[in-house]
Amino acid sequence: MSEKADLLFTNAIVLTMDQTMQQFEPGAVAIHGDSILAVGLEADLKKQYPDAKTFDCGGKVLMPGLVNAHTHVPMTLLRGLADDLRLDVWLLGYMMPVEREFVSPDFVQLGTLIGCAEFIRSGVTAFADMYYFEEDVAKATVKAGLRGVLGQTVLKFPSPDAGSYEDSLEAAREFIVGWKGHDLIVPAVSPHAPYTCTPDILRACATLAAEYDVPLHTHIAETAFEVENMRMQENMPVVPYIKKQNLFDAKLLLAHCVHVDQGEINTMKHYNTGVAHNPSSNMKLASGMAPVTRMLAEGLNVGIGTDGPSSNNDLDMFEEIRLAAFMAKTRENDPTALPARQAMLMATRMGAEAMHIGEITGSLEAGKRADLILVDLDTLHNNPRFRRDPDGIYAQLVYAAKSTDVTDVMVNGRWLMQDGELTTINLPALMEEANQYAKRIDQFLIKREQSVLSKLIAIGGATEGESYEVQAKVQISEPEISIESLKKPELEIVYSRHYQEFDTYFIFNDPEQGSVRHREDEFINADGEVAYVRSRLTHVGPRREQEFPSKVMLSRSRFLAPATQSLRFLREYFTPDREMFIEKDRLRWLVRYKQEEFYVNIDTVKTPQLGHYLELKSRTWSRTDAEEKAALITELITLLGADPEKTVTQDYAEIVGDQLRG
Repeated sequence: MSEKADLLFTNAIVLTMDQTMQQFEPGAVAIHGDSILAVGLEADLKKQYPDAKTFDCGGKVLMPGLVNAHTHVPMTLLRGLADDLRLDVWLLGYMMPVEREFVSPDFVQLGTLIGCAEFIRSGVTAFADMYYFEEDVAKATVKAGLRGVLGQTVLKFPSPDAGSYEDSLEAAREFIVGWKGHDLIVPAVSPHAPYTCTPDILRACATLAAEYDVPLHTHIAETAFEVENMRMQENMPVVPYIKKQNLFDAKLLLAHCVHVDQGEINTMKHYNTGVAHNPSSNMKLASGMAPVTRMLAEGLNVGIGTDGPSSNNDLDMFEEIRLAAFMAKTRENDPTALPARQAMLMATRMGAEAMHIGEITGSLEAGKRADLILVDLDTLHNNPRFRRDPDGIYAQLVYAAKSTDVTDVMVNGRWLMQDGELTTINLPALMEEANQYAKRIDQFLIKREQSVLSKLIAIGGATEGESYEVQAKVQISEPEISIESLKKPELEIVYSRHYQEFDTYFIFNDPEQGSVRHREDEFINADGEVAYVRSRLTHVGPRREQEFPSKVMLSRSRFLAPATQSLRFLREYFTPDREMFIEKDRLRWLVRYKQEEFYVNIDTVKTPQLGHYLELKSRTWSRTDAEEKAALITELITLLGADPEKTVTQDYAEIVGDQLRG
C-alpha cells in the first residue's frame, strides 16, 4: 500500500531537473507533508493516488524552485545607496560607514524579510547567504518559509556584530550549534575572503566547518587585483593558498571564481567544491567573466547567484540565469556555449549540489522536499510555443520568461505564494520600515559628506589600513645601544630600511574629524643618497585605542590614499584649523622575535628637536594576539636597551602639541 498523498498537482508541464532531465506533459506531482511522494504522468499518478486533493496547474510549468547560490540578503536595505562609483569610494565612503552605523539585529531581520519576499516572487526557494547577525537572518528566513544555507561572517576587521574575529568565530559556533538539524536552515561559517582573513582565521573556520560537518562559504578570485596580490605576497594562486589553510577539509562553496586557472579548477573538482557564479555583480563591478564552461566541462557543480542587492541591484534569478548563458557565449565567442538547459540546471539541481544540499532539494524526485514553483508561459512575451525540440521549454524559460511569470511557490510542502499573492510576508509594512531606514541613512550621509574622511575618499584610491596595530614608543638617549642590541641572537632581522620623513599634519578643532597627515618619504640607499620618494595621505580617526598595563597601545583604524596633489591643493581642499610640521630620520628593521614579526623604528626627530625614540609595532587582528604581542613588545624594549617604564602612549603630533600648549 503506497503512502497517502496530501496533495496532487495535475495538468502541468513537469520539469524534474533530475539526473535524466525527465519531462512529463501532462504531468503530475504527489506531495505528502513536506516531501515529494511521486512524479510522473498525470494519468498514472491519478490512478496511484485517487483520494488525494488535487491542484489544477492550468498547463503551467511545474518545476523545482530556483536556487540562489550566493547573496548577502539583508543588504536589500542598502539597494541603490551608492552606484556608479569606484570600488574604493563605494566601499569605504558608503557601505562600510553605513553598516557600522545601522546594521543591527532589527536591520538584518527587516532586510532579510524584504529579500525573501523578492525571492519568493521570483521563484527562489533556497539561497546561500553571508552576512552579519546570521542568527537573525535565520529567524527571518524561517518566518518567510524559505530554505537557506546561512553563513555567519568572520573577518579580521571589527564588524557590526563582532569587535574581533574571536567574537565572530564564537558567534559562528553558537549559530551552528543552535540551528544544525533545522528543517529549513543549514548553518554555515563564512570567512569573508582570503584578503580579509588571516591564515589563522581561515584555518579556524575550516576546523569549525569540518567539526560540525557544515558548509564553508567564502569569496575567492573575484578580481584580477586580488589574484595578483596573492601571487605577489604568497607566491601562489588563490586556490593553492586556501588549500594550504585547510579550507578543502570543509564542504566548500566558493563565490565568484572569476580568475582561476585550469589547475585550480582541477583542485576544486577533486574536493567536490561548489562554485557560485554571479553574472550581474561581476559585470556591474567590472570584475570579469568566470570560466564557467571550463568548470562545467571538468564536472564542477556550478550554481548561479545574484550576489548582494547593493552590488546587483536586485535578487531576480531569472535575469541571472539569462545573463549566465549570455556571458558564457560572449566569453567563449561561441553561441552554443552554456545552452539554456544547462543554465536552468545550474539554477536548480546543480545549484543545490554546489550548496551541499542536493540530497534534499533542487529537483522534483520522490523523497526530496516539496520545494517547487509554477511558471505561467501563456504570456505575450512567451508565445508561441514550439514543441518539436524537447529542450525548447528550457529556452523559453531562460531566454523569454520573466520572474513575474512565477505565480505559485511552495517550500517544504507549505505555500509561500498562491496566484501571485504572498502568504507569509506583509510586504507593505516592511517597505514602509525600509523607507524609514532610508531617510535615516540619507541624513547620516548628508552629514558625513562634510567630513574630512569623506573628502579623503573622494580624492580616490583610499584604502583602510590595518585595523589594529600594537605599538609602543620609548624616548632614548643613545640610539647606538639599541642598534647594537639588534644583533642579539634572540632576534632575526628580516630586512632594514632608512628614511627621511617629512610630515605635515592638518588638524581640526572638531576631534571627531580626526587629522590628516601628508607624508613624504625619502628612501636612503647604502651610499646615503635618496633612491626614490613616495608621498601619501593618512587619515587618523578619533581615538579608539586600548592601553595595556605595560602602556603598549592597540591603535585606531587608519585610512590611506596616494598623495598626488600639491600641499597647496591639500591645504585649500581640507581647510584645516591649524597645521604642524615634523621632520625625522628613521631607521627601520623588520625583526622576528619568538616567532612573531615586529617593526623596530629608531627615530631622530629633527623638527622640532625632540631627540631620539625607539618605536615598536606589530599588526594584530584579535584581542588574544594583541595581549600576547603587547607582552613581547615590553620584553623587546628591555632587550633593546631601553626602559619600559619610560614608554609613552602619544604619537609625535600629540607630543609636539603638548609642548606647544605647555
